[in-house]
Amino acid sequence: MTSEVMTSEMKLEISAGEVAQIVSSVCQTMLGIDAEPVDRPWFSNGERLTAAVQLSGDWNGAVAIECDPRQACLFAGRYLSIEAPEGMDDMVRDVFGELANMIGGNFKSALSRGIQLSTPSVVDGGGYNLRFCRAKVSEQLAFDCVDGTFWVTVFSMPE
Repeated sequence: MTSEVMTSEMKLEISAGEVAQIVSSVCQTMLGIDAEPVDRPWFSNGERLTAAVQLSGDWNGAVAIECDPRQACLFAGRYLSIEAPEGMDDMVRDVFGELANMIGGNFKSALSRGIQLSTPSVVDGGGYNLRFCRAKVSEQLAFDCVDGTFWVTVFSMPE
């Protein structure tokens, strides 16, 4: 009698189409808005809010979401079903971090088992660069929604 060992194929890449599907799904579910990928250059100047989570295990990388502060306030209002806050505060930062966490959690589910997700990091202001040691940009997509344009970047790190 012979026995076969079942092996599961590990998925270690996420395509731009999968990024778009995950981001659109999170926006629809959590914010009640449609978000469609568009061809827009990334904005590196000016005030912005960035939230990122890192993934580690069979696949190592990070996912970041960025937008201007006004849009982050609108997202917070939608997420919490309240009037949008007038300006940046801890509530807005927490909501934006949670959006990064949900996008990262969906990435984790789409990749192989055994991947851990960090707690979100959130940075706001202007004139900063977000870097992950040894990481390269795998995907960077712009999305349009009723509140404006925002960007999602996927960073991958070599093993």
